[in-house]
Amino acid sequence: MQNIYALKGNICYSKDQKTIEAVENGYVVVENETSRGVFRTLPEKWANAPVTDYGDKLIIPGLVDLHIHAPQYAFRGTGMDLELLDWLNTYTFPEEARYGDLEYAELAYSLFADDLSKGATTRAVVFATVHVPATMLLMEKLERSGIVSLVGKVNMDRSSPAGLQEESAERSANDTIGWLHSCVGKFKNTSPILTPRFIPSCSDDLMRRLGDIQKAFKLPLQSHLSENQSEIEWVSELCPWSMSYGDAYAQFGMFGGENVNAVMAHCVWPTSGEIELIRKNGVYVAHCPQSNMNLASGIAPVRKFLEKNLNVGLGSDVAGGSSASVFRAMSDSIQVSKLYWRLVDGDSAPLTVEEAFYLGTLGGGRFFGKAGSFDDGFEFDAVIIDDGSIIGPAKPNIHDRLSKVIYLSDDRNIIAKYVRGEICGG
Repeated sequence: MQNIYALKGNICYSKDQKTIEAVENGYVVVENETSRGVFRTLPEKWANAPVTDYGDKLIIPGLVDLHIHAPQYAFRGTGMDLELLDWLNTYTFPEEARYGDLEYAELAYSLFADDLSKGATTRAVVFATVHVPATMLLMEKLERSGIVSLVGKVNMDRSSPAGLQEESAERSANDTIGWLHSCVGKFKNTSPILTPRFIPSCSDDLMRRLGDIQKAFKLPLQSHLSENQSEIEWVSELCPWSMSYGDAYAQFGMFGGENVNAVMAHCVWPTSGEIELIRKNGVYVAHCPQSNMNLASGIAPVRKFLEKNLNVGLGSDVAGGSSASVFRAMSDSIQVSKLYWRLVDGDSAPLTVEEAFYLGTLGGGRFFGKAGSFDDGFEFDAVIIDDGSIIGPAKPNIHDRLSKVIYLSDDRNIIAKYVRGEICGG
């Protein structure tokens, strides 16, 4: 049975990385889960479709978070004076070990899912922990939130503390397979994603086994790449047979390519060879500007990524990032790009509002397929924003209103949210 309706309001969405389409008092038509496009007047063939009129509100695509750690949500804002590896050992790993306790996981994951349900995020790529029961609990909570998510049971069998290091590569792989079987037919909007934490925490044996699992189950994959200089040096010591950090993943068939949809977080210090491998294999880069500042990792060369036509989106990277807001990630991406231009490379122009908005919607949405836009054929995710409290007495144009939303809005400005055509929260 067809479910056709339209929303009316001030509609903004990315056509490409440089262009925002803005239609004042326009209509977006939705058929079942899918957008049928944006129109200045309602087409005759849909004249009888019910219309929800949002007046002067903004209607934008739902935001996409390509990298967030659910078990780290509970200790956001902690240890921000440390660099990555010290921060992991001092705060992150002890916290994640607590998720072997389902009572604790219930409390912590409830806070996390509640935050995402209230915010503008409609799609997220999420790290869990090594614990299968807690990972299933997280997936159930995200399913109830209504957002679309890819959730990963983490794999780590070396260089990890007690409570997190799995007893062997074989056990890690077998637990992963068991988890994948338990997910079959259980969820509508929540799916598994293969999640080797990063090269230092995964032995060569485990990486080979995970490569086999990826092929057998045809899974997407998430991990970390070239975030911190000490981490990169560690990888070169662990994998002397590889040409680079990215090549270490590629040697196990886990770095994009024809049959692997992969997203790598950070990519702050990629070599020219890694950048070319990312481009060639279609790997997605999750740019996490707030985390990279908080943990003193550096500034990713996002302008270079865009110029070379890499797939790039944004990640909040909670708890390296202290906020789960993708709007915050957009504004941070502009700010750090200005520092990169001023302090690192004067030929690397700062990101524009158009580009930051693209990264947080269509750029990241493409990892999920046709998501992040209102063009015909895209899955319909939308957020309705009441920006009346932030636009000021002189009503700005839609472009400037959108900029104000990126920099100034919070959950209180969200009055409705749609995911795959269905209204959910807000």
